Amino acid sequence: MDIWRNPGRGGAALDNPDYRRIALAINYLEEHVAEQPSLEEVAEHIGLSPWHFQRLFKSWAGVSPKRFLQYLTVENAKRLLRESGSVLDVALDVGLSGPSRLHDLFVSVEAMTPGEFKSLGKDLSVSYGFHATPFGECLLALTSRGICSLAFVEEENRAEALQQLLETWKAASLVEDPEAGESIISQIFKQGGEQGRGPVKVLLRGTNFQLKVWQALLRIPEGAAVSYGSLAEAVGHPGAHRAVGTAVGRNPIACLIPCHRVLRTNGDIGGYRWGITRKRAILAREAAVCENIDSQ
Repeated sequence: MDIWRNPGRGGAALDNPDYRRIALAINYLEEHVAEQPSLEEVAEHIGLSPWHFQRLFKSWAGVSPKRFLQYLTVENAKRLLRESGSVLDVALDVGLSGPSRLHDLFVSVEAMTPGEFKSLGKDLSVSYGFHATPFGECLLALTSRGICSLAFVEEENRAEALQQLLETWKAASLVEDPEAGESIISQIFKQGGEQGRGPVKVLLRGTNFQLKVWQALLRIPEGAAVSYGSLAEAVGHPGAHRAVGTAVGRNPIACLIPCHRVLRTNGDIGGYRWGITRKRAILAREAAVCENIDSQ
C-alpha cells in the first residue's frame, strides 16, 4: 500500500495523518529506548489499538516497531559508520551512486553558471506544488532543467516555505502547478526499492564548495552513512568539518541529495534541516528497505 499517495490538487490538504502518527511513535520510542516499550504502550501513546498500530507501522516502514527500534539506537548508527567507512571513497573512485542492490536513482546534476547564480533565476520559469510523501508533505519546485528545490513542510508552515522559495529564486517566474511534479514525486518515493526509469535531473544553485559537497552526498548509497569528517576528506578539505556541515545543512533538495546520511563520528544523529525526527525516520526506513532487499 502506497500510503503517501494523495489525489489532492492545488491548495487541497495533502498532510498525511499516518506520518504524524509514525512521528509520534518514533519520538516515544526514542524517549523510552532504554525501557524497550511494548507494542501496547506505544500504541496507547499515539491513540491506536495495538493491532491497528502494528498494521500501520509495517505498511509504512516494512518492519515491525520492535525491529524499527533497533534502527533508532546509537549503536546501530555506529555500526553504519563502521561498515560504511570506505563507501564514499569507493563510490567516488567508480563514479557510481552505490551498490546495485540498493536501486538508487541516478541523479543527473546541472550546476548554474556564476552568472546564473547571481541573477537569482532571471528568465527561468519555476513550477511548484505541495505533495504527500512517506515523510510528510513536501514542496517541490521544477524548472525545464530539473528539480531546483524539494523541501519538507508542515501544514502550518506552507506560506513560510513558499516565501523561502520565492527569496531563493527572486528573479524567476513562479507558477503553481502541482501536476507537473507528480511523476517526479512518485519516482523519488516509490516503495519497495524499485525506482522509476531514467535519471532524475536537478538544477543546483550554490557556491563551488557547496556544489562539491552536494555532489559527494549523491555518492552515499542508500542504507549507508558517513561522518562529517569523512565527507570533508572526500571533498578535499579534511579540516573543514564545520564548513562541510554548513553546506550539508543548506542542501536544497531533500532525500534526493541524501544529506540525512551524514552523522556525527560518535554515532549521534546530528542536525537536519527538516527535523531530527524526520531524519531518523528516513534513515531507519532506508535500513528496513535494504534489509528486505538483501533477504530476497
